[in-house]
Amino acid sequence: MEVTVNRKAHFNAAHRLYRKDWSFEKNDAVFGKCNNPNFHGHNYELIVSVTGEIDKETGFVMDMKVLKDLIEVEVEDQLDHKNLNLEVPEFKNLNPTAENIAVVIYNKLKPKLDAKLALAITLYETPRNFVTYSGK
Repeated sequence: MEVTVNRKAHFNAAHRLYRKDWSFEKNDAVFGKCNNPNFHGHNYELIVSVTGEIDKETGFVMDMKVLKDLIEVEVEDQLDHKNLNLEVPEFKNLNPTAENIAVVIYNKLKPKLDAKLALAITLYETPRNFVTYSGK
């Protein structure tokens, strides 16, 4: 029997959506206010979902303390109160859209999990705008 466990976390970060190879005008037309050269910030809400079989000995899909610590080290410590464009190496040449941030978080966490566990990342950029990535 498969069950999904979820852990909620949050981080605050600044970013600017733009492409270096485009003019300011084209960036402005595509990204609007998110192209602000002085950056802007979000209070991101993160839901990390892990799906797998319930372990017969522990009753867990995954120890939630282990998941909490993993999120803290791999996500919160790396992204919280950072300028994603300037301070996070993964975004040196990658536009830090919500979609790309979710993929980066997935790629940080997936190798740290047991291979038999499925992972999905849901990232809220605002209360009404969110993305989900499950490695597909």
